[in-house]
Amino acid sequence: MDFLFNFNILFFIVAYLAGSIPFGLLLAKTFAGVNIKEAGSKSIGATNVLRVVKETNPSLAKKLSVATVILDALKGTIVLIIAMMMGASESTLWGIAVLAVLGHCYSIFLGLEGGKGVATGLGVFLVLIPIPTLIGALVWVFCGKVLKISSLSSLLGLTAVVISALFINNGLDVGSNAPMYLIAFIIYYKHIPNIVRLIKGEEKRVV
Repeated sequence: MDFLFNFNILFFIVAYLAGSIPFGLLLAKTFAGVNIKEAGSKSIGATNVLRVVKETNPSLAKKLSVATVILDALKGTIVLIIAMMMGASESTLWGIAVLAVLGHCYSIFLGLEGGKGVATGLGVFLVLIPIPTLIGALVWVFCGKVLKISSLSSLLGLTAVVISALFINNGLDVGSNAPMYLIAFIIYYKHIPNIVRLIKGEEKRVV
């Protein structure tokens, strides 16, 4: 049982559990009285919060959606900052980042279901590769305003983060870009239904 008290293992467990907290679901239930797991896309992310809550309370929908993005991003960010303050290695930090995103996408509190990982991915990337992430965030916001398709905007923003990191940072400081690629893969994988709808021209716009 000693391994459970290992510095890295403890942070990995905390990262996964923190990532698993379904803030979108909790906020929508608490403040709007709706279960977003039973409506819309059934995702726990900000876009579904906006879409579902808007049907009954338009004035509250945007506020809850923004709050969901912020809280989902902070799930990974806070754990990373604490780990950094305690002297965690770069490889440990990237392990925390991957597990926070995994927790969001495959939450232990939701039977290993969850969201798409975009906001949580943004949060961990912002700590570990800030400049590429800011570039990706700008692409995300710009595409969101122009295209009005949340999934496509998110994926374009994610792609911009990865490409920017390769050029600006010359990759990661852990000898491999695998953790960044793994986070990107998880997010892309969770978006496969959206990608299929995009190809068919059936993906809904956010209005």
